[in-house]
Amino acid sequence: MISCIILTKNEESRIASLISSFRSWINDIIVVDNGSIDSTVRFARDAGARVIHVSEMDFSRMRNAGASYARGDWLFYVDTDEEVTEKLKQEILLSTKQDIYQAFFLRRRNIYMNHLWPYMDGMIRLIRKDALERWEGRIHETARIKGSVGTLRHPLIHRSHNTLEDMLQQTNDWSEIEADLRFSSNHPPVVSWRLFRVFFTGFFDSYLKQRGWSVGTIGIIESVYQGFSMLITYTKLWEKQHRQLL
Repeated sequence: MISCIILTKNEESRIASLISSFRSWINDIIVVDNGSIDSTVRFARDAGARVIHVSEMDFSRMRNAGASYARGDWLFYVDTDEEVTEKLKQEILLSTKQDIYQAFFLRRRNIYMNHLWPYMDGMIRLIRKDALERWEGRIHETARIKGSVGTLRHPLIHRSHNTLEDMLQQTNDWSEIEADLRFSSNHPPVVSWRLFRVFFTGFFDSYLKQRGWSVGTIGIIESVYQGFSMLITYTKLWEKQHRQLL
């Protein structure tokens, strides 16, 4: 049996439909809620999911909590802005019947503001429960696996950054965590040249390495946003360092 683990926070507009998309082929659906103040929890329960709560903004803790409540032999992690195609569904069902791999890496086909992005990222999302040691990292988390890891052919569909408001809210939330992690690890003092460097690093990684240039205006918007996100993170880090000196 497969357990589906969904991380949520204030996702009342799409949590029910996401859960419904799994009801025909996954019997155990767990929603790990991170302090929603809308109707996410009620809608999730009404749709047939079990709901657990993790108050801290820590993605590894949320994923580990979901695993601890899972009843299935396999754990499938999916976020509320992701979709599973029919081809991926069939591949998951076939892959969980074999004994070659203990986990699978899934690629993500990203769609930013309703535009297909040329670069695909990914992470381990399908894991035998007895092969998962733990998730590590408060943000950009990774799974420690006992055994070999395969790669599924068909990607998840990831619909991210639907509006500028969503983008800015995510930046404010995530940059605070990123700044805290750097501050707690005694990051060198932030000076003016570093602010320029991190902005252009974020921009050029998105625009050149990820080929944002190939998708026109949305490529520029997304690349500037990535640079801006890095800039905000390091500005918050500078603020924390400055307060420490006062």
